Amino acid sequence: MVQVGELTEGDTILRLEDVHMSFGKVAALAGINLDVKKGHIHSIIGPNGAGKTVMMNCINGLYRPQKGNIFLKGEKVNHLRPHKRAEMGLSRTFQKLELFGGMTVLDNIRLGRHVHLKSGIISGSIYVGKTKTEEIATREFIEEEIIDLLEIESIRDKPAHMLPYGLQKRVELGRALALDPELVLLDEPLAGLNLEEVEDMARFILDINEEKRWQVTCVLVEHDMGVVMDISHRVNVLNFGNQIMDGTPEEVQANPEVVKAYLGEEDLYSTRR
Repeated sequence: MVQVGELTEGDTILRLEDVHMSFGKVAALAGINLDVKKGHIHSIIGPNGAGKTVMMNCINGLYRPQKGNIFLKGEKVNHLRPHKRAEMGLSRTFQKLELFGGMTVLDNIRLGRHVHLKSGIISGSIYVGKTKTEEIATREFIEEEIIDLLEIESIRDKPAHMLPYGLQKRVELGRALALDPELVLLDEPLAGLNLEEVEDMARFILDINEEKRWQVTCVLVEHDMGVVMDISHRVNVLNFGNQIMDGTPEEVQANPEVVKAYLGEEDLYSTRR
């Protein structure tokens, strides 16, 4: 894994400076600034079409912004492809599930470990030496850490496509954790879940952020405002590609522009009465 200096709690792990991204004449991002501190859960909120997923795609390298810079662990990464950013400790989940349906839960999660596997073709073909050592370490890490954390021991050998949607969401989170990331991008991890599943997923996010074993910084895109305000350290608000504000949950909830973006003029007026 690429090492770009050791960060401590409160250091900036991710920074966006004046990031612009357009598709034709549509400005998806118009001068976005973001400063994510190590150890934080930093949420990105906004109405549909606000540019949240576009921002996530710029951060992990699927899109390259036309203007502005992105820094990961202090290094400018505009030119780096997604797999290189993964080597720096960045992983993500997707708004739409991207699991391999015909593969088992265990195999889907193992795919997230690919940046740590360094054995060559020869040792891999005969399963000795470094390959065997890596395989054992990978299995121990996934089975003893990830599967236990996400409480999916009973489904580990089942094909992903046979699982209920809520469990598939856990598997995708497990695959992101298999990279053993420092920073994970979570794109609407609660979408489509029932109340019990939402509570479980929120608990898992808090666990990977707070537990000493993990201590993963999280950038969270989510529409569930109750969860966002409960678990976030800071919240960045977008509306039609523009940044409304970046502040604490308390500051965001008190901002009339944020209320207006979500509720509209009439409801904003009613909340003031």
